[in-house]
Amino acid sequence: MNRSISRRLAFMFAAVALFVFTLVGTGLFLVLRTQLEQHLRESLDDRSEIAKIIVYHAITPEKWKMASERLADMTPRDGYTRYSVTSSNPAYQIGTPMSGPVVDRWLGGYERIRPSDGKCDMLVNTIEIPSYGDRPAVQLQVGAGYAANTRTMQAFGFALAALSALGSLGVLLLSYSVTRIGLAPLTRLTRDASAVSPNNRSQRLNTSSLPLELNDLANSFNGALERLDAAYGRLESFNADVAHELRTPVTILIGQTEVALTRNRSVDDLRQTLQSNLEEFGRMRAIINDMLFLARADQGERATGLVDTSLAAEVAHTLEFLEIPLEEAQVRAVATGDALVRVNKSLFGRACINLLMNAIQHCEAGSSISVSIQREGNQVRVAVANPGKAIEPDILDHLFDRFYRAEVSRTNSRENHGLGLAIVKATAEMHGGQVFATSAGGTNTFGFSVEASEIVDQPPSPSDVRVQEPRGENTMQTVSAGQ
Repeated sequence: MNRSISRRLAFMFAAVALFVFTLVGTGLFLVLRTQLEQHLRESLDDRSEIAKIIVYHAITPEKWKMASERLADMTPRDGYTRYSVTSSNPAYQIGTPMSGPVVDRWLGGYERIRPSDGKCDMLVNTIEIPSYGDRPAVQLQVGAGYAANTRTMQAFGFALAALSALGSLGVLLLSYSVTRIGLAPLTRLTRDASAVSPNNRSQRLNTSSLPLELNDLANSFNGALERLDAAYGRLESFNADVAHELRTPVTILIGQTEVALTRNRSVDDLRQTLQSNLEEFGRMRAIINDMLFLARADQGERATGLVDTSLAAEVAHTLEFLEIPLEEAQVRAVATGDALVRVNKSLFGRACINLLMNAIQHCEAGSSISVSIQREGNQVRVAVANPGKAIEPDILDHLFDRFYRAEVSRTNSRENHGLGLAIVKATAEMHGGQVFATSAGGTNTFGFSVEASEIVDQPPSPSDVRVQEPRGENTMQTVSAGQ
């Protein structure tokens, strides 16, 4: 069951208010009790002083009788103030001494006695008066009842409890209303968020008038919407490009098959048709395999089967594999640098092939492609540079996207289905690296990095340059820079 934030906050505020009221009320209750106790003691002192004077001057039986009458007059009928005098001579006694268990004692002869007759507790002060004239030494006992104090404390306690309860209830109701007002921006955010749909992906939360506490949340949510919108857009583009790329070979297959079935064909004609169909099937298989590979990379799969590899050796093998494309394009390749890194040889070689094929396709005859390997921090960068026309920055940002081509006309689409650089990016991410692309000074550079292992790199010599020539036997040569 979902609980309302307004109600939760209101009850919490009410609980806090009740706690504060209780704390303050307890303090006031203790202060009041102390003050009433002090007032009762001061009143008892005044009465004791008067009674002491009266008893002290009653030095004869006649005066003692008058003293008894005066003390009787001073005793109220409610019985909350009592006087008693005891002595060794029964003639000099007044009233009955107050007896019962002593609840508490204080300095100065003060005692709190709980009378055995069940009445209210009494604050008693006992004074010793020496003999004077015919009067022997007597013991004066003056008591004042706690009844008034008790009634006052009870009334104050009940009033305090009622006010605390009413105050807490008032805080509950007011805080609920105030909280609903305070959460109004959150309600507006909810309304704006509910308006986001696949048909209205541009909808964003309005953060112009939000409080500080919700501004960061709204900005984070807008950022998430931006990322989802971009991902949704890429997915739409990806689906469209996949349909386009697969439609071409499927259309060719259907067309060739329909032509073959229109009339009788010779075995050679059918063999040519099947050979052409086989090429299209191979193209479709390559697209599907690349898509499956990219899907695994999107799920965060890391490269496995890592071995300590000399990147220069892997680049050399790649250049040997690409001898024929280099020769046909009349392009030479130069590789420099080296590093010993733990990589998956198959994935690394595939990424290098894609980068080099991209460079070959965009190189003019007689140009030179440069492959450099160098370590930067905890990354080893493999960069492939080739001379070419300048590439706009907005195009550079998308060259590693799937099915992206800078040429809108889709030239060479049968040889390149637009996943080569995307596979380079996936390979880099699976090795803990990233891709990069720059275009400056008539040179376009594409590359990727891999996470460097803890193994010490093989220090490359600045004079070691590996050259793949597009002529002769197309063998790899290592020459000195000084030659």
